[in-house]
Amino acid sequence: MERTNSIATVHDNEKNMQLSIQLNRWILKPIGVWPKLTEISRMERYAYGLVNVICTSLIGFLFIPSAIFMLLEMDDVYLILKLSGPLSFCLMAVIKYSSLIFRENDIRSGIRHIESDWINTRHSNDRIIMIRNAKFGRRLVSICAFFMYGGAVFYYLALPFSKGKITENDGNLTYRPLVYPVASVILDARHSPISEILFWIQCLSGFIAHSITAGACSLAAVFAMHAYGRLEVLIQWLEHLVDGREDFCNNVDERLAMIVQQHVRILHFISLTDKVLREISIVEIVGCTLNMCFLGYYSLTEWETKETTSYITYIVLLISLTFNIFIFCYIGELVAEKCKKIGEVSYMIDWHRLSKKKGLALVLIIAMSNSSIKLTAGNLFELSLSTFGDVVKTSVAYLNMLRTLTA
Repeated sequence: MERTNSIATVHDNEKNMQLSIQLNRWILKPIGVWPKLTEISRMERYAYGLVNVICTSLIGFLFIPSAIFMLLEMDDVYLILKLSGPLSFCLMAVIKYSSLIFRENDIRSGIRHIESDWINTRHSNDRIIMIRNAKFGRRLVSICAFFMYGGAVFYYLALPFSKGKITENDGNLTYRPLVYPVASVILDARHSPISEILFWIQCLSGFIAHSITAGACSLAAVFAMHAYGRLEVLIQWLEHLVDGREDFCNNVDERLAMIVQQHVRILHFISLTDKVLREISIVEIVGCTLNMCFLGYYSLTEWETKETTSYITYIVLLISLTFNIFIFCYIGELVAEKCKKIGEVSYMIDWHRLSKKKGLALVLIIAMSNSSIKLTAGNLFELSLSTFGDVVKTSVAYLNMLRTLTA
């Protein structure tokens, strides 16, 4: 009978682990930034490196020719602004992609930490808490991916096809304008089949850039919600510190030691999560502030010119980026509040019933809860709903300034 339960537990651990990280793996593995959890051959390592080079080159294929085009061939202020947003998005994607590659070991440690927590969680109530938070993290990832890829479909497919083809030179040259224009000093992109080839390569490059953003956001959501779930489990343990629980040892000292060890482990994981997101979160804060300003400006301008498809496209992209930065700030707020909750629960339990001076051990937990590690954007901004409000207000202020300058 024990053997059957043991097998079932292994199966449940694998299923619950997939619940936590499956969507992350689907997004990050195709772009070559899913960490290698087991030993791989030299050929597989080269294949990963090749995927990294290809993805970086494809994003560079979007950025470099268009940046040259903007510098050499554009003189209309609105068109320059209209291209500045996509170029900044590409630059953000490259920085986040480099960060994901650079932080591979930390991401691997985080995934193994999550796996270890699932294996060591045996009590049904604890497992229910973790499953609930894993499902919530999965929903955040799904919504983020939906908006991000939806924005990509609108921008790279719906927008170009809705505008149709342009005819030049007395009807002798017909082509579809590229989303990212290519400088003529590099290549004349108006002739077939070059135009079609560049168009589909840009679509692929754009989806890679959006995958990087969705992958970074999904990683943040899953790691933060796992930490949140473990903090909820720790609260359950604290509430049973005095009287114990069926799966706890009978000795109060051992229960207290187990709680302290678990608290330290969770704080270590939050610190690791902050380290993984250090560069990504600061790029998101700065980049989303700028791009939300640009997208708001594009939306207002396209609305005035009655360009319905363009207007819808920019609104979808604006919602996508707003939700993206909201997730970063929201999960930071959740983790910070739950860390403080540990201190409150430590005081609210019947600590006065503990024998001798054992209740004094809770003072350290309370102190650590009040000064515990928070998720930050590059140690410059705390990820919280207040920061999200500041990002929105700043982007609106920039938007008003931009409209004033271009009026």
